Amino acid sequence: MQIRRATGADAEAVAQLLRDAFAEYERLYTRAGYAATTPDAQTIRARLADGPTWAAHEDGEILATVAAVAKDDGVYVRSMAVAPASRGKRTALHLMRQLELFAVSSKAPRLFLSTTPFLFSAIRLYESLGFRRTGEPPDDLHGTPLVTLARRLER
Repeated sequence: MQIRRATGADAEAVAQLLRDAFAEYERLYTRAGYAATTPDAQTIRARLADGPTWAAHEDGEILATVAAVAKDDGVYVRSMAVAPASRGKRTALHLMRQLELFAVSSKAPRLFLSTTPFLFSAIRLYESLGFRRTGEPPDDLHGTPLVTLARRLER
């Protein structure tokens, strides 16, 4: 497995990966919440201008992705997804380490993200990396509940 920055040429594969990764949870989202979580390729291309997206790939296939946006109060983890067949292989951990390197090099004070409370495996991963619930908004994504987690970074 290798990790590289995603480009516009990867947008369709990233969009498909997001649909595949979240399909089993679709019934737990509101329609609008699920649509926001699984954007189309055009939206993915536009988001590349907001901050970096990384893709973990093997044999030309994207197995996982994570995206970040630098904000005044830290680096926001915009999206994380791992293909169902690639789960349990520490791929997400490697992507989060790549994102952390970006955040530290940007001199960000923290990493933060919002996730749904029903993504138990994702929350366990984030907590294993030192993230803790903050109680900060947002509290929902188009009616789908959210929790915010953050982790301070060493400078």
